[in-house]
Amino acid sequence: MSPLPATIPALVRTRVRAAVRRPARLTPEEAEARTLLLRLCSLLLQYPEAELTAARPVLTATVKALPSSPAAEHLAAFTTWFTGQEPEALERHYVEMFDLRRKSSLYLTYYLHGDTRRRGMALLTLNQRYRAAGWDTDGGELPDHLPVVLEFAALAGPGGGEAPLRQHRRGLELIRRALTDAGSPYRHVLAALLTLLPPPTEADRAAVAQLVAEGPPNEEVGLDPYGTYGDGEFAPPGTFVPPAPAPPTRVPPASTSRTEGPR
Repeated sequence: MSPLPATIPALVRTRVRAAVRRPARLTPEEAEARTLLLRLCSLLLQYPEAELTAARPVLTATVKALPSSPAAEHLAAFTTWFTGQEPEALERHYVEMFDLRRKSSLYLTYYLHGDTRRRGMALLTLNQRYRAAGWDTDGGELPDHLPVVLEFAALAGPGGGEAPLRQHRRGLELIRRALTDAGSPYRHVLAALLTLLPPPTEADRAAVAQLVAEGPPNEEVGLDPYGTYGDGEFAPPGTFVPPAPAPPTRVPPASTSRTEGPR
């Protein structure tokens, strides 16, 4: 969107921008297709345990049947890779991308609040939003885990249901960039999701650049929540980064179950 003339009153400029960024009213068919896209993104971003990998033929066929769109093209590129990998390779790749790298973690409030006290309040607010909508998660993941947020968006609709996604758009963009830099096919799932959200503003782009350079907020007092810095970690400017890799935040899954790491 091109800048509005400075002669237009600020209130009018603000309302025009809001109108441009507001999602258009969807037809029932469009709403159904959008819900399906959100559910597919939620499923494809979950840990690839046996039940999910067994459903790969169904997921691939569902993606192929989607109406033509940039989101459908991205998901088709991902499922082509997803169906061609051995389950063990998928598990290792998922752990490496999402459990061992802070810049592509799927816990959205981390990017907005870091490991600060404000993050706890943000998690509580998300839980309250879910309950107010009549949705009770099973408690297996934190409420800001991206597949959980996507499932809520699919259930509650593009208004309030997608509000958490819009709120965390900058974090989503950072995850996409990190996955792209790592050469991970999961970048296609994030790219598909971002096509459903309003385009980024200049403020969004500046905030993402700052996140890339500095990382999320950090507490000014108490123990350093990050510990040592390693490959894929944030380090504030001027921080000495030792050559030894950082300890993993979550160990790779055993053959029988996935080991949960710290939040």
